[in-house]
Amino acid sequence: MLNETKTTASQDVGRWILGTFMTGAGTGHLTFERAPFQAQVPDWVPMDKDTVVLLSGVVEIGLGLSLILSTRHKVPMGLGLAAFYALIFPGNLHQYAKRISAFGLDTDTKRFLRLFFQPVLMGWALWSTGAWKALRQRS
Repeated sequence: MLNETKTTASQDVGRWILGTFMTGAGTGHLTFERAPFQAQVPDWVPMDKDTVVLLSGVVEIGLGLSLILSTRHKVPMGLGLAAFYALIFPGNLHQYAKRISAFGLDTDTKRFLRLFFQPVLMGWALWSTGAWKALRQRS
């Protein structure tokens, strides 16, 4: 059932945009944006911050390319991306709590408002892949 969910043309475009965004963000993790991403890794994470940034970049590129290229596994990709966004949310909290300026988030207000964008990304991932519909059909 998960792989049988059909998506509309607007969902497909939304999925491709999100996949492109994720691929670009992942590339930034591996190259020119490593320092700002390292600043978002909470101090309690028991790994080297650069390693976390590199690994998450690889995951983001993989998820991004999967969203763009895989039409058969859209729903699992949407669920996986939504879960990924939930897992990296503590980094956004860390940036806000520690008042870390990165990615143009140079005020407390901007950093606070960024916290509300994470659920939007999660919803976008679920909607654009048909995962939202598949989850509703299962219940």
